[in-house]
Amino acid sequence: MSIEGIEQIRGTRIAHLIETDGPGGAERMLATMAQAFAAGGCPGVAFLPKNREGWLGRELQSTGVEVEHYTLDHPYSPACLRELTAAFRAHRIDLAHSHEFTMAVYGAWAARSAGIPHVITMHGGRYYAGRWQRRLAMRIAAGTSARIVAVSQDLATHLRHDLHLAHGAIAVIPNGIRACAAEKPSLRRELSIPPADTIILSVGNLYEVKGHQYLIDALALLPASTRAHLVIAGRGDLADSLVERATALGVAARVHLLGLRDDIPNLLASADLFVHPSLREGLPVALLEAMLAGRAIVASDVGEIGSALSDGAGMLVPPANPEILAASILTLLDDREKALAMGERAACRARAVYSL
Repeated sequence: MSIEGIEQIRGTRIAHLIETDGPGGAERMLATMAQAFAAGGCPGVAFLPKNREGWLGRELQSTGVEVEHYTLDHPYSPACLRELTAAFRAHRIDLAHSHEFTMAVYGAWAARSAGIPHVITMHGGRYYAGRWQRRLAMRIAAGTSARIVAVSQDLATHLRHDLHLAHGAIAVIPNGIRACAAEKPSLRRELSIPPADTIILSVGNLYEVKGHQYLIDALALLPASTRAHLVIAGRGDLADSLVERATALGVAARVHLLGLRDDIPNLLASADLFVHPSLREGLPVALLEAMLAGRAIVASDVGEIGSALSDGAGMLVPPANPEILAASILTLLDDREKALAMGERAACRARAVYSL
């Protein structure tokens, strides 16, 4: 259903459930969708975990989306089920939409208890498949839900295989993004980067799966003449180890860890090149934002990224390969006309395929 098609279900009260509330891609998609549905006449309640980061709750303030917190202290919690079921009834929920594994299971369970339909959206990797108990729980949740959605064909294939689902049981719906107003770039001034130097931007939380360690390795392989700075926006446990890696490779002065930022359009407007070096992905929102901003992109060929960057909208590299990553970065830094044309193709593709 398109955003315009919301009119068909105007008045439906939707529960939006997720197991985390930090600044990740799945959380951002929940916020975007919940706001769009609320604006289209489908009021919603976001069900978020209690006593966590609180980022998602803050994002939903003043959007017309109510926020309800649930308690989940351990993996198996009948109390959480009862709490969600009671809340569905109290808020007169008509449809529950759960994002990712934990709430897929609890949401399906609670929706069945409350007598309402349930939809699951899976965003990322196959972490549900590591233990047979999780696969069984996910299989039951899928079997009791009206629909399961994957954000990429790759993830849909894994879900069908891991859960023994029929081909038609999974819908593939890529993430969608809103166009943001262009901002006057200010990153160079903020970081005191000279105009002649280049800025390589990466956006993503500092987790091993995001591959930033290989991007730092690639930076160290670039010729000194590129005068390239690497700017990473995101927060996470690997900040210290990434600084140590950059120091050991002699590039610490040109690696800038910004932490969590809410001005991504400003950062993109300042960047000469966007790099997404993930080891695993579904369809990253950060990549789509870079496409829409018209940045030249180098990205790992994982998940749905290859499809997103088809038709010359970006350069694909194998994951965890700093040598090829460095060579691809250098190609675009040395050929500005090629980079500009690639960014224009990326923006056209984002508008055509990945608008909200």
